[in-house]
Amino acid sequence: MSSFNFPPSGSFVMQEKPSVKSPKIIIAIDGYSSCGKSTLAKALAKKLGYSYIDSGAMYRAVTLFIQQHDITMEQLAAMTEKQMAGLMDNIHISFHVNPNTGLSEVFLNGLNVETRIRDLKVSDWVSPVSAIPEIRHRMVELQQSYGSHKGVVMDGRDIGTMVFPSAELKIFMTARHEIRAKRRFDELNAKGFMVTMDEVMKNIQDRDYTDTHRSESPLRQADDAVVLDNSNLTEQEQFQFALDLVRKKNIEVPA
Repeated sequence: MSSFNFPPSGSFVMQEKPSVKSPKIIIAIDGYSSCGKSTLAKALAKKLGYSYIDSGAMYRAVTLFIQQHDITMEQLAAMTEKQMAGLMDNIHISFHVNPNTGLSEVFLNGLNVETRIRDLKVSDWVSPVSAIPEIRHRMVELQQSYGSHKGVVMDGRDIGTMVFPSAELKIFMTARHEIRAKRRFDELNAKGFMVTMDEVMKNIQDRDYTDTHRSESPLRQADDAVVLDNSNLTEQEQFQFALDLVRKKNIEVPA
């Protein structure tokens, strides 16, 4: 197992956008993988002038760090509480706004890993890694700190149930399995990752099972969440659906 000698680096960077003249809220978007959660969350954050946090990217960054240091899942499972704390103390995740896109990108120990964390190898590991209680507890604390001043859109698996159970608006996204697989396949190939549809299908099936059956914060719909099945919706249609939910909360939406 490799040693860790990384200095602390970076801190969360809020998106510098003018806010609307109404109380800010927390918008929690949960759901299955490849349902377009990030796409919707980014669009809402940009429209409202809120900060966007991709909680899944945080777990992907942890997974990438583990893979970079040749740590196996068996070694992770065998770690003592002190060893796990030492591991996490050497993982510093921050979000910085890309001036060209206006969107937050993920940095791991000071390096931009926005593209690297989307690799299928990371996808194959991220669900079991994120199910480890010590890792999840550390990430949840960090995520909650991001929402301390509200004005945040965060997507993930347990945002409305564990991270922000009192979020003013909760959306639970889903879509038919074959549609999710096709979206993921197209996304990966567009980014230059050479994968097969069978590989993507298996990855989604495995992640669904792990996400919904883990003992620590399993994926489930919050009782007060609004279900958004976007199997047959365009990105614009689901965006309008979400904006209508925001307006129902008496939040002013910029023109």
